[in-house]
Amino acid sequence: MRFCTLKDENDQEHAAILVDGQWVTVVSINQVFDARWPTTLFQLINAGLSPLIYEQACQVPDRIALDAVRIAPLYRHPRKIIGIGLNYLNHAEDLGAPHPTEPASFMKGDNTIIGYDDSIVLPKESNRVTAEAEIAVVIGRACHSVSEEAAVGYIAGYCLVIDMTAEDILLRNPRFLTKSKNFDSFFSFGPELVTPDEIPDLMSLNVATWKNGSPHRENTVSNMAFNPFYLVSHFSHISTLYPGDVISTGTPGATVIQSGDQVQCCVTGFRTLTNRAV
Repeated sequence: MRFCTLKDENDQEHAAILVDGQWVTVVSINQVFDARWPTTLFQLINAGLSPLIYEQACQVPDRIALDAVRIAPLYRHPRKIIGIGLNYLNHAEDLGAPHPTEPASFMKGDNTIIGYDDSIVLPKESNRVTAEAEIAVVIGRACHSVSEEAAVGYIAGYCLVIDMTAEDILLRNPRFLTKSKNFDSFFSFGPELVTPDEIPDLMSLNVATWKNGSPHRENTVSNMAFNPFYLVSHFSHISTLYPGDVISTGTPGATVIQSGDQVQCCVTGFRTLTNRAV
């Protein structure tokens, strides 16, 4: 299944599910079936993404064309956003950094969240902002101390991320990581949530950072130092992971962005995530 969050004419945000290349809102499903599905994606994830909602969506005649929608972030307020640094070995080499012996991580606030086609606002406090395309894991069930082998059973799905860093601030002192990562608009999140059954081989996916219509850096998930299932297991041993928590798994390469630049996250089988810096 593939889910997104749409904005209506009043800027209200509603969950929708993809059926035969068109979106069906959960509001429409509830109207047709007199159902009580949660109408936001965050609530749906917390309730569990039941295949029944897709079966019902297939019977709803009221559908919205892909090019006739405004896409919002998947949701606005996850309990946790965990970012992973230097997870592709080549990226560590690019930065002249040693390969981490365990996941290098940081946290981001929900103030950083934007969605498809929203603007990345470059802060006046930084003269060098980078953008980094990544694939992210969205947790579907609460988990604590789970094994790597069991981790897939706790994943609601995967989405695309463009993560920003005020690199000049970080380079002044590595202890400034939280500051460099948490300016408003520094985490683009979407445009769709893809459930695990839609991805036959996660490790073969190609993840690429594009700028101004050209690829900047790409790599495959299989070349991560710590794969997504390991990351779920690892962080579940540190703190309980809750439905809707996001683990962004790291970038194959960051690109410096300036006002007017367009940056994209391109991953095999996913709709491209696009934002522009201002």
